[in-house]
Amino acid sequence: MTTYQEAGVDIEAGHRTVALMKAAVQATYTPAVLAGIGAFGGLFDAGAVQAMVAPVLVASTDGVGTKVKVAAQMRRFDTIGADLVNHCVNDILVQGGRPLFFLDYIAASRLVPEEVAAVVIGMAGACQAVGCVLLGGETAEMPGVYLAGEFDVAGTIVGVVERSRIVDGRSVQAGDALIGLPSSGLHTNGYSLARRVLSGLDWTAPHPDLGAERSIGDALLAAHRCYLPEVERLWAAGVVIKAMAHITGGGLLDNVPRSLPDGLGAQIEFGAWPAPPIFGLIRRLGDVPEDDMFRTFNMGVGMVIVVEPDAVKVVRQVVGADAYIIGRVVPWSGETSRVVIA
Repeated sequence: MTTYQEAGVDIEAGHRTVALMKAAVQATYTPAVLAGIGAFGGLFDAGAVQAMVAPVLVASTDGVGTKVKVAAQMRRFDTIGADLVNHCVNDILVQGGRPLFFLDYIAASRLVPEEVAAVVIGMAGACQAVGCVLLGGETAEMPGVYLAGEFDVAGTIVGVVERSRIVDGRSVQAGDALIGLPSSGLHTNGYSLARRVLSGLDWTAPHPDLGAERSIGDALLAAHRCYLPEVERLWAAGVVIKAMAHITGGGLLDNVPRSLPDGLGAQIEFGAWPAPPIFGLIRRLGDVPEDDMFRTFNMGVGMVIVVEPDAVKVVRQVVGADAYIIGRVVPWSGETSRVVIA
């Protein structure tokens, strides 16, 4: 006789996982949640959306890449969930979307309830911080698909934006200012390169290049920043944001052009913002070419906002020291790189 547990799937571990995360998930609920954890499908009352003139749903799905391997190596699972939520919130934010609800998927070779619960509790905390419901998800134990000790996470976010307030970059013109909001580090991109370069080092001890109290593991696991609070403050102050770019895979070189109309490019001044020292360490130890660094990592800028030059002063007053003028929009003929970093 062969049981499911002997085949590598522990149903009771799944039940324990749900029990450990249940309170944190339910703490994100609002009266709009009609069915959540335990239901076959989450039910979310869209009545509030009906009060909008022309509501448009905006959705995104993403993961955190091989940052999960860093979490597994460090045995720290509390930041990965927040990384995932914040990444997805930022992705819909660039089009003006505010989050409604979030769904997660976690798969592993073997479920360790405490580890999975730590990930989900991190998600729940990030959801609460931005008023987003963690509506549901799936936890899968898949021996034979994942190697022992391996796991992955992914999430889907659904938000809403008034049609008249969609941020689409159409009004951007040459001369507009590029404002960079700083990242906390790698966020959720470039970990395959970072792990290869840093693999032979001690990730637990403080590293002299990172500060007396910070280890490589700390720097690599720094949580992905969420930029919704800063952007909402700008909107509340009446700042017209013409375009936004979430600096993820592809870095500044690939993501800034996604926010610009045809015929326009960007001139960016490297050094106009302080880059976290982890980037310098990776570049030096790996002898990584500058172009690779800028196409792989965010290099210290997690979000780029495009505004009229006259709005820069207000942006800096509202956001404070976290707003850096990193460049400007310029005409682009197609004969050169669309983003020039000098």
